[in-house]
Amino acid sequence: MYKKLTELKEGDVAIIRSFENEDLYIKLMEMGCMPGEKISIEQIAPFKDPISIAVAGYKLSLRLDEAEGITVEIII
Repeated sequence: MYKKLTELKEGDVAIIRSFENEDLYIKLMEMGCMPGEKISIEQIAPFKDPISIAVAGYKLSLRLDEAEGITVEIII
């Protein structure tokens, strides 16, 4: 089942499937976030902005509008 990254909860693990914005795709690709990469939600700020994710062996903080443009598939 595909969801937006913003729909996940802390501790959820997923696979990146696509990006809605090409500029965001290029920016995140340079940091190791590519389709097919495993991603986990580490922390979500009190007002859901920003969120902390673990991807490609490191932690990354994303703004809510950036996370909204990432489609993932939850791993059960």
